Amino acid sequence: MAFVHGKKAVFKIDNSAGSQIDISAYCEEVSLSRSIETAETTTFGNDSKTYITGLTDATVSFSGKFDAVNASAVDSVLTGILGSASSVSWAYRTSSASVSSSNPEYQGEGILTSYEVAATVGDAVTFSAELQVTGAVTRATA
Repeated sequence: MAFVHGKKAVFKIDNSAGSQIDISAYCEEVSLSRSIETAETTTFGNDSKTYITGLTDATVSFSGKFDAVNASAVDSVLTGILGSASSVSWAYRTSSASVSSSNPEYQGEGILTSYEVAATVGDAVTFSAELQVTGAVTRATA
């Protein structure tokens, strides 16, 4: 088995100019959630329900430490694409090692559907965001 520690994860997202920006230095968590719809096909005479597969869906959630100072910081990137009429490219892998069969990179297009900045007494300011994936998620291995 080849387990991987999460501390080396990489997350990149396009900015408003269409350049892919690595925001890994600001992120503490990234999750790619994928699902498939099912349509029920049960008919009279069946004792158990039957289904067929339908459309796939995916979201990418990410969060971390807020930085509004640097031009390539997360606030600049996310504020620039929030509310955009078009989708942006994103890429995620669990390790900073080169993309390979043992370190795949998941890629796709997404629409930024939420961006939240939160401050609490006694802790660093944080952000959280979510992309609604539009189209397929691809799994690159080279």
